[in-house]
Amino acid sequence: MDTTLVNFGEEHFGQADLGDARRTKRLVRVADRLAAHPAGSLPDKMQSPAELAALYHLVNGEEVTHASVMQTHFLRTRSAMRDHPSAVILLAHDDTDANLTSKHSLAGVLGPLGGKGQRGYLCHNSIALTPAGEPLGLANQILHLNKRRPKKTARAVLRQCPHRQSRLWMRGREAVGDFPAGKRVVDLVDRGGDTFEFLDYEHAHGYSYVARAKSNRTALVGHQEGNEANPGVKLFDHLRGLPETGRRPQSVPAQAAKAAERARPGRDTELAVAWAAVTLLPPAPSRARGEHRQVPLRLWAVRVWEPGPPQGAEPLEWLLLTDVAVETVADAWRRVDWYEWRWPAMEEFHKGQKTGCDVEGPQFTTKQAMEPMIGVLSVVAWLLMYLRWAARAEATASEPAATAVPLGWVLLLSRWRTGSERPDWTVREFLLALARLGGHQNRKGDGLPGWQTLWKGWTKLHAAIQLAMPPPPGSCAQR
Repeated sequence: MDTTLVNFGEEHFGQADLGDARRTKRLVRVADRLAAHPAGSLPDKMQSPAELAALYHLVNGEEVTHASVMQTHFLRTRSAMRDHPSAVILLAHDDTDANLTSKHSLAGVLGPLGGKGQRGYLCHNSIALTPAGEPLGLANQILHLNKRRPKKTARAVLRQCPHRQSRLWMRGREAVGDFPAGKRVVDLVDRGGDTFEFLDYEHAHGYSYVARAKSNRTALVGHQEGNEANPGVKLFDHLRGLPETGRRPQSVPAQAAKAAERARPGRDTELAVAWAAVTLLPPAPSRARGEHRQVPLRLWAVRVWEPGPPQGAEPLEWLLLTDVAVETVADAWRRVDWYEWRWPAMEEFHKGQKTGCDVEGPQFTTKQAMEPMIGVLSVVAWLLMYLRWAARAEATASEPAATAVPLGWVLLLSRWRTGSERPDWTVREFLLALARLGGHQNRKGDGLPGWQTLWKGWTKLHAAIQLAMPPPPGSCAQR
């Protein structure tokens, strides 16, 4: 665990080129304040009317854009990807709606969203993770504005449109760039990224991926050119007809009810796996929905499923595509392990953006101010996600807490929790006490705390630290 908790603003925004060093210093102070108080409206987050006015002045400056504000964090994340000792780094891509329909002054500049009459940004995020699930940071973020097009627009016109939403998957990966030989970056995409255009882009650039298959497209069995001896098969039908090659236990977490889904209780079950080498043939140019080469793609398809689901429960099944060779059952499970990180990472991050940091809340009246604010709050959302990981990861649990936060914070929190100062506390002990401050009971059946509990404790701790600090020279409190 690093010093992210201490020097958050400087580390993630300190090198931003905003045209004036004073603006960058102000951005650093704003980021530190938001990290200490991520919840609520901007007046809630800021410490005083003067701080709030300084924030408004900052984000309305022409030089303060989404790109300039996020530059330091993106570079930090990409450097962490290169320097991490793991030979494999996972790059999860997904998007979420930033619904700003209530901002009537922005109605003319926002794009349509999925809901009727809704307008806002499609926020496309690319989050870097280690194979152990450590969130290294946002490697890229795109604030996309959809465009309405007339019905019955010709396919060729849609294919060439520069604003096409399906281009986001390529744009997100392109922005992250290449990495040194020996460092494999694996793109993780859900069914929204399963297009021949994206898969071909990955093959053409020598990138690696695991994608959840969406289309039961025609494929050739094996890695060979099409001929009469190799007739095409339906991909899903072929995978579901394969014999299983191994099983392993799986814990399925509970899932709360959503708009279109019922609540799902957690359960322990068993998963089976099978795989096959397949060749995907490109759609004919007249039928292509995207821009891609007319070359076959040789890859591996993996099916993982639940052979014996409980009565009444929908069986689990993933159908995955990957260009990373699958030759053994261990290879197949490793591809599944990589993909398994995509859903919880993106789910927690998007929840952190919306629930934890309220990226849809700021009452700005200009696109100029809204975009950099979304960026800064998104990095704070990553911090919440990182706190949750650090509280659970065995890799960081036993490290001294004083290597990650100031010793004074450790002494203050341990005195509150135990009645005595404990400079030897570990990261796990510090974060569990932080969660207790946020309302977590630490009972045997409660499980480890999530980021919502941690940031509640984090906010209370910062308030106590500020009360314990002497007021700055010349402040009203000293008069």
